[in-house]
Amino acid sequence: MGIADQIREAGVVGAGGAGFPTHVKVSGNADIVLANGAECEPLLRTDRHIMEQYPERIILGVNAVMESVGASCGVICVKKKNSKAIEALERAIGTLSNLRVYPMDNYYPAGDEQQIVYEVTGKVVPTGGIPLDVGAVVANVSTLMNVADALEGKPLTEKYVTVSGKVKHPITVKVPIGTPVSALINAADGPDTMSGYTLIIGGPATGKICTDWNEPVQKTTGGVLVFKSDHPLIKQKTKDDSLEYKLAKSVCCQCNMCTQLCPRHKLGLRVEPHKIMRTVFTGNADLLGDTNGIFSCCDCGLCSYYACNFGLNPSRMMTQMKSGLVNSGVKPVKRVGGSVSSSQDIIKVPAKRLMARMGILKYDTDTTFIDNDLGVREVCVPLRMHIGVPSVPVVKQGDKVKKGQLIADIPAKGLGAKIHASIDGQVKKITDNAITIKAQ
Repeated sequence: MGIADQIREAGVVGAGGAGFPTHVKVSGNADIVLANGAECEPLLRTDRHIMEQYPERIILGVNAVMESVGASCGVICVKKKNSKAIEALERAIGTLSNLRVYPMDNYYPAGDEQQIVYEVTGKVVPTGGIPLDVGAVVANVSTLMNVADALEGKPLTEKYVTVSGKVKHPITVKVPIGTPVSALINAADGPDTMSGYTLIIGGPATGKICTDWNEPVQKTTGGVLVFKSDHPLIKQKTKDDSLEYKLAKSVCCQCNMCTQLCPRHKLGLRVEPHKIMRTVFTGNADLLGDTNGIFSCCDCGLCSYYACNFGLNPSRMMTQMKSGLVNSGVKPVKRVGGSVSSSQDIIKVPAKRLMARMGILKYDTDTTFIDNDLGVREVCVPLRMHIGVPSVPVVKQGDKVKKGQLIADIPAKGLGAKIHASIDGQVKKITDNAITIKAQ
C-alpha cells in the first residue's frame, strides 16, 4: 500500500483548520514540502507543544510526504520565539541534509499558506490556485504527526486542542474526536455555567462563534476560547449584518488602511477591501475593481481587527461578496494580479499588537500540556469534518465498536475522509450529521 493510500485509510485531513483530505494533497508532484508550524492564530499553543514533544514524529511525517510527492527538500517553518521547538526539531533533523528549520518573525498571519510559500520560495500562489501550482506542498505539523501515525496503521481518532481565554488554567489537551467542548472547559477550570459566556472555536481572528457547550471536537479543532459575552471581540463577531451595512455607509472614509495592511494585497493578489466597502455604501458594483482579487482573500480578519480605526468589518463584507460571486457562478481566474509590494517585508503586524487591539493580550499565556485521557465516556463524531462530502456510516445503532474501527467511509467517487471510532463503546445514535458512541 502506497503512502497516500495509508493516509487515506487513516482518515487524515488538514489539522490546521481547512480539513482538506491529506491523501489527495500528497498524490501530486512537488519540489518542496513546507511544514507549517507557525501557529498563526494568537493564544493557540497546540502546534508549539507538539513540536516540542514529538519532533521525531513530525520529521517522519515530512519525509513521508516528501517521498510521496517526489520532493527533494523539506522546510519546517517555526516562529523564532518558539526556541524550544526549534531546538527539538533541529536535534531530530540531525544530519539529514534535505531538511531544515526556517525561523519566522512573530507577525500575523505568519501561518497563512501564501505567506509561508512566499517567504521560503519567493513564489506567489496564484488566485484560484494551490501551492502545487508553484511546486510546493504545505502541511500543518499536527497533520504531519498524524501522517506518521498513519504509516504505522494508526487511524486519526484524537486531537490536541488549546483551551484558553476566561479559564483559570489554560491547557493544551489530547481528547478523543467527538468530545464535547464542555469537558475541555472543565479540565481548564473554566466557568461552571455558560450563562454570560460565549465560545470561539478555533483562533480569535478566524474562529467561529459557538454558544453550544456540547459542540464536539473535530479533526480540525485547534482551540476552544472562552470569553465573556460582552467582550469587544465577541461583540464584533456577533454584530448584526444590517448594522454593519449602516456603519459602512455612514462611517467608512475610504482611508484605504484595510487594503494597505492586507497581506494578500502585498503579495500582488489585488485584494482590496476598501473597494468592497465603497461598493457597499454606494451600491455601485462597478466600483469593485478586480473581482478576481476577492477570491484571494484568506479571511484572516486583519482588516477588521487591526486596520480599521472605526471598528468596521471589511472582512465580513469580503466574505459575503465572495459567497455572492460564487452563487452567481463567477469563478476565479488563475493568475497573480500584480507584483509583490516592496513594503511586503516591513509592513507586518506584530502578533502582540494585534492581540492588544483585540483586547485579548492578557490571555496570551503558556498552557499546561496534558497528554493523558480525560476519561471521556461519550462522543458525538461528526460525519463532515473535512472539505468534501459527508462520510457514510458503515455501522448501525447498537453495534459495539473498538477505538480505531472504521465507522464511516468516503462515498464512491467523492472527495472526503474516512472516520474511525475514537473510544471503545456502543453506537448509541446515528443521524445525518453524526455518530454517537457511549462507553460500556
